[in-house]
Amino acid sequence: MKLKTQNSILSTQYSKLSTHKGQVMLLTVLILGSVILSASTIAGYLMTLKIRASSDIANSAKAIFAADAGVEWELYKQFKNSDYPKPLLSNNADFISSNDGQNIKSIGQTSNSFRAFEIEFFGATTTVPSATTTLP
Repeated sequence: MKLKTQNSILSTQYSKLSTHKGQVMLLTVLILGSVILSASTIAGYLMTLKIRASSDIANSAKAIFAADAGVEWELYKQFKNSDYPKPLLSNNADFISSNDGQNIKSIGQTSNSFRAFEIEFFGATTTVPSATTTLP
């Protein structure tokens, strides 16, 4: 009698365990699926950012060249002709430049790309030495 009772207890415990196995498997599949889905979403978002950055290289290059043109213009004004007009760029880029005598700053802009250059003069003269000047 005691053996039958133990068998019936074990069989009811096994049947309860069997029904929980399906729930645990379903929960595991849902968790793994959500982890894989979130990892895929993050990877897709990062790839989108990289594609946007690589497609904006042309505008970035235009902004760099515009900033360089601004520095060159300020240098030309400082050393050659202070009344020289601001150049117009043909690639729809523009620059903003400033010159305080010691620092030349230029920010080039095209679309949403901004690039900047800065030149600092330490102990430099504001005039170009003439060709007839001899060095000691």
